[in-house]
Amino acid sequence: MEESKIINRRVVIIGGSAGSLNALLLILPELPVFKSFALVIVLHRRGTDDLTLESLIQLKSVAPVKIIEDKVEITNGFIYVAPSNYHLLFEKDNIFALDTSEKVNYSRPSIDVSFESAAEVYGTNLIGILLSGSNTDGTEGLKAIQKAGGIVVIQDPKSAEMPFMPSNALLHIKPDYILSNDDILKFIISLDK
Repeated sequence: MEESKIINRRVVIIGGSAGSLNALLLILPELPVFKSFALVIVLHRRGTDDLTLESLIQLKSVAPVKIIEDKVEITNGFIYVAPSNYHLLFEKDNIFALDTSEKVNYSRPSIDVSFESAAEVYGTNLIGILLSGSNTDGTEGLKAIQKAGGIVVIQDPKSAEMPFMPSNALLHIKPDYILSNDDILKFIISLDK
């Protein structure tokens, strides 16, 4: 990869569904504190107010974790977790927005909705990573990221607990990288140089 493609990235967004939490629990404990980007996690989850996911990610992460709230500014150096039962959107002034419109791909938050919104705002300053899952969510969002000039990473289906989501994406898009969990970790660490 050319060094110029990863310089000055502002947001790394990770989307996943079934099996993706296990991948994150392998990656996050090994991810050191970072300063040059914000890491945003969008996972399919039950539509409840339960904060177990956020608490687990906080417990397993060295970097500070924030629960996303509506109209809060995005700050480099933090891991943000999309709340259940809201679509996560990004506004031009580097602010999160939460939306309760209809589910997309049977999900709220929808990975496609978040990826597409982030692509519109961050363009070439965005890296999208799609993990394990059992539906088609994420593919259209990755297309939007690539069209906007961002970098697209897809978890190697051979390393995914539920390979359908990354496999489906690979049928429709040529990513910049197809990486195992270990290589996703190394890739994210490399962005903070």
